[in-house]
Amino acid sequence: MSLFNVFQISSSAMSAQALRLNTVASNLANVDTIHASDGKPYRSRQVVFQATPMGGAGEAAQGVRVTQIVESAAPPRIVYDPANPLADAQGYVTMSNVDAVEEMVNMISASRGYQTNVEVMNTAKQMLTRALQIGQ
Repeated sequence: MSLFNVFQISSSAMSAQALRLNTVASNLANVDTIHASDGKPYRSRQVVFQATPMGGAGEAAQGVRVTQIVESAAPPRIVYDPANPLADAQGYVTMSNVDAVEEMVNMISASRGYQTNVEVMNTAKQMLTRALQIGQ
């Protein structure tokens, strides 16, 4: 594997983690949303990754790409709030199914993954710089 492939692999992972962070931010912003734009309760979204070949023919290097963003199948939260104008006849309001704790864990995981790939790129850059210095 070429050292230059490291940059492709790390940048693909950084792009995927950046999209994951944006999705987590959207989920956290809608944690207490009662109705989304479609009139239904907001549903948590998750990013689906897939390994993708990187580099030339015959190389085993793989990066990552986002294949889709899927909605969670978890049931919505039901909250008793009879004063809410959107409450049903029994006084219950259907809220989003976003779990704030789970989203915070996802945020930490995605930011660490992004940070790790930045470090990989910096290390590869240092290695290339030192290789050029040896050649002088």
